[in-house]
Amino acid sequence: MVEVTGSTQDDLTQLVADKKAKSGDVIATEFQSAGRGRLDRKFDAPASSALMFSLYIEPIREKSDWSFLPLLTGLSAIFALTTLGPESSPALKWPNDILLGDCKVGGIIAQASGDGVVIGVGINAGMTHEELPVVTATSLALHSFPVLDRNLILAAFLTTFEELFERWQNGEDLRHLYNERSATIGREIRIEHPDGSYKNGKAVDVTPAGELILDDGSRVTVGDIVHLR
Repeated sequence: MVEVTGSTQDDLTQLVADKKAKSGDVIATEFQSAGRGRLDRKFDAPASSALMFSLYIEPIREKSDWSFLPLLTGLSAIFALTTLGPESSPALKWPNDILLGDCKVGGIIAQASGDGVVIGVGINAGMTHEELPVVTATSLALHSFPVLDRNLILAAFLTTFEELFERWQNGEDLRHLYNERSATIGREIRIEHPDGSYKNGKAVDVTPAGELILDDGSRVTVGDIVHLR
């Protein structure tokens, strides 16, 4: 745990590059000044209001399978939240958003580094309405979540992640678990691509590599997803 840093993701990536990190290492912080999410979008949170951490792992599976890890991480997060708050109903929005209701309560970023992957997780814990970065965000506190202690949430996440990661490492197909908890699968969606183009379709499944499969058989590897209905 560090009190203040630029980014736990950058810190851990540098430790990996310097060969000072081992698989399973975690860095968490009270505040980061240069946090970022997917597609290098900035992630801001007032000090002590969010759970922010990065985790380094070295998978033994083929690298072509590693892109499923953000989905596995999301599963670990909502299983942990459900354990701590059985009345809550968190869900996953492809590829890496954690939802409460229709609003985003957390997000995930993953990047290859060294012989493995550095995964960053941010979960809005005690944020007020005024502290939320965008109107489509929410926090655990705003949903009266029973556990706001970030240490307990982190511990629950790591326990769940260890179990799911081991199952995945051993070759188990976890897609059914993801699909059951996905707010995207079965929905009509619009995929907005980085180049400004977009496509509508119905999400029906994910591949073992974490790609989103549409009802026309096409696969989506990157893009912002808008749930239409």
